[in-house]
Amino acid sequence: MDKIAVISDIHGNIPALEAVLKDIEDRKISRIFCLGDLAGKGPGSCETVDIIRKKCEIVVKGNWEYFISEQEDNEFEEVLWHRGILGKERLEYLKSLPLYQEFYMSGKLVRICHASPKDVLKRVHASASYVEKAELFEAPEDSELDSDVIIYGDIHGAYSQCFDQKMIFNVGSVGNPLEFTLASYGIIEGSYKSLEEGAFSISIVRVPYDIELAVQYAIEKKIPDLEHYINELRTGVYRGKKK
Repeated sequence: MDKIAVISDIHGNIPALEAVLKDIEDRKISRIFCLGDLAGKGPGSCETVDIIRKKCEIVVKGNWEYFISEQEDNEFEEVLWHRGILGKERLEYLKSLPLYQEFYMSGKLVRICHASPKDVLKRVHASASYVEKAELFEAPEDSELDSDVIIYGDIHGAYSQCFDQKMIFNVGSVGNPLEFTLASYGIIEGSYKSLEEGAFSISIVRVPYDIELAVQYAIEKKIPDLEHYINELRTGVYRGKKK
């Protein structure tokens, strides 16, 4: 069976990214797909973009890529800070990323995206309604078929669910997990690009990494909203919630 590692939401956290890539290498998985939010929040946006471009076969656009490279009127302090360090060439790359990609695996049409195949800003939590989840499978305007499997990131919380004979899979976050403090990514297994029905599996992987090293990098770079960022790394609790 073919194995594909699916990563998302690195957010410039290099120690977390390196730990996840090492785990993927140890499992002898050579194909990696990335679901966006390479940059933003953490201090290593430039390094993350460079690594992802080198390591990942497919990369789709996240909401932070949109904020930084396309939303010119966005003057949020964090956006301006990351836009300022990335440089023109990286910003053009982020702007060029597609909203989604799709492929067959063991006879199933798999569509991967950051938040939704139709809208990079449409957030669908694990607790979302039936209607919200059903919409994830609908074909975007430039595609013809509803998907059998939807794989996404964005919410920083991994889960999988069977849904009307279909499958939803969220791979969580590499660099800013908001369930607990381990980096998260997904593995899908099956026959890649095969139209023939066959075995298909998904799994969630949790990887420990050096959180205090990531904190040190953030302090050294004097990133915006430093206190909130550090608290999220150390506790896995979103800055908009109280522990």
